[in-house]
Amino acid sequence: MIRWREGVAGQVRRSWDGAVELDVDTGEAVLPALAYVDLVGRPEPGDRVLLNTTAHHLGLGTGGFALVVAVPDRLPADPTGPGHLVKARYTPLQTTVLGVDEPDSPAHDLLADADDLAGMPVVVADLHSALPAVLAGLYDAAPEASVAYLMTDGAALPLALSRTVAGLARAGWLPAGTVTVGQAFGGDVEAATVHTGLLAARLVLGADVVVVTQGPGNLGTGTRWGFTGVAVGEVVNAVAALGGRPVGALRLSEADPRVRHQVVSHHSLTAYGRVALAAADLAVPDLPGDFGDQVRALVEPLRARHRLVRTPVGGLDAALARSPVALSSMGRGPAQDRAYFAGCAVAGRHAARLLLD
Repeated sequence: MIRWREGVAGQVRRSWDGAVELDVDTGEAVLPALAYVDLVGRPEPGDRVLLNTTAHHLGLGTGGFALVVAVPDRLPADPTGPGHLVKARYTPLQTTVLGVDEPDSPAHDLLADADDLAGMPVVVADLHSALPAVLAGLYDAAPEASVAYLMTDGAALPLALSRTVAGLARAGWLPAGTVTVGQAFGGDVEAATVHTGLLAARLVLGADVVVVTQGPGNLGTGTRWGFTGVAVGEVVNAVAALGGRPVGALRLSEADPRVRHQVVSHHSLTAYGRVALAAADLAVPDLPGDFGDQVRALVEPLRARHRLVRTPVGGLDAALARSPVALSSMGRGPAQDRAYFAGCAVAGRHAARLLLD
């Protein structure tokens, strides 16, 4: 199940918070490799490294690196400090973190009986690439909002894989911080579940708004139910159960060659139409022409449970252009698939409206 290789670390290609991308010479080839420094240390040129090359062999578009499993001749120091929450559990690289909701946490008493988000808007989106677009729409209307990002464990588990989050944090676009829940790890706050993660975002980080997506690397099988985006509906339920205001971003596309993702993706229709049992505000971009009519027709059946909020798109192109990180989804930017980014940005715009009302 794992393709193992041993190699020698070479040139560092780039680095960002928590991760280093480098070349590794295995004797067969020079592979692009990724090391999570909090897990394995920071490889230096000339170090012997052990690699898991499975993702690279499969040619995965997201995270298709060889992953550094160990720098065996220069192991990192043992971790110190509190923390009993184990993530990536029972895998060879399981890691122990301090959970914000565990008894050793200073916030444990605050969260012990907490169960109210007090109407806080929570934007939920399918893909990780939605995050900067949602924020662009939100900040265009509410530039002073204190926003937290919550990453679920539907895709990448280490938050450090995301150059997007690193760039947004550096630019001050995630002022409240980041939360990783379930098996995901690496956030400013670690939580056992989506529920305690949402409560911690509000009560510990002081967020006005939370944006929730899976990490990089969406998994889909081309079947009705076999995609990690079903969690969008489950997050809507969690937000509603805690007295928050769920805002759903629609996954739209004018350019995806796959029929199941054209106009309104079946991911959105299934997650909101079948999985979400609580009502959400679904932001529907007021797009012109036949495409806009098709979007409105396809989402109309969701009105049976949700509030469809027709949201203007004026000014969003300029707002998206102000993103401090590149906007890209499935290799396409706003010029190639404007509808996708508009669908994300209007969800942020509507959340700002709720915040300001």
